[in-house]
Amino acid sequence: MANFTTHIQVASIGSGVLAGSLAWSQAISLPEATILWLTGTLGGIMPDIDADTSRSLQIIFRLLSILATTLVLLYGRLHLPLLNTPLIASAAYFTVRYPLCWGFARLTVHRASLHSLLANTVFAIMTVVLSHHLFHFTNSLAWLMGGFMFIGAAIHLLLDELYSIDLEGRRLKRSFGSAFKVMAWPAILPNTALLALLMLGYWLSPSPKPLIAMLQQLWLLSII
Repeated sequence: MANFTTHIQVASIGSGVLAGSLAWSQAISLPEATILWLTGTLGGIMPDIDADTSRSLQIIFRLLSILATTLVLLYGRLHLPLLNTPLIASAAYFTVRYPLCWGFARLTVHRASLHSLLANTVFAIMTVVLSHHLFHFTNSLAWLMGGFMFIGAAIHLLLDELYSIDLEGRRLKRSFGSAFKVMAWPAILPNTALLALLMLGYWLSPSPKPLIAMLQQLWLLSII
């Protein structure tokens, strides 16, 4: 499988080219292109969130702990006493950063259900939901962020699959076929949970019509 640096670099380059192309066509602004580039780069390490000792796991849970802290601070600013807010925010950070990270690492198996296109789709739809409802991004930008998250994660799976091919020995390694897959099988309970999250995320997602209209306009401009 590809190493951490390779995943980051390739996902960053791929996301940068796509985001730059959209900015060049004036479909999005430069700040929006930067957000999409960062989202795609993060997607490049998301499938390794199920690896117990991976740098991806540590980075992702650091980001989640910062997000949890930010949410508590925003909530506390409106509803909690001033002295209680930083204490609860600190508790939220350490709870997500350590116990939840530890528990997640123990419950998941590397290259299992979270290392699949189905999981990538869940990562993408949750990105859409969070970016729209939490950060109040527009419908089209939220869906673009979900798309970049999926692309970055798909690049990760593809790289792992390519590293399973030994060109010099003209053979396939034992890991071939375990990375780029639609879903893990048999894994009924994890797949059911992922499908449930996917349906919930789609239900909570904003309308994709603005993005569809933007893509249609780009297509018409490209063929004229």
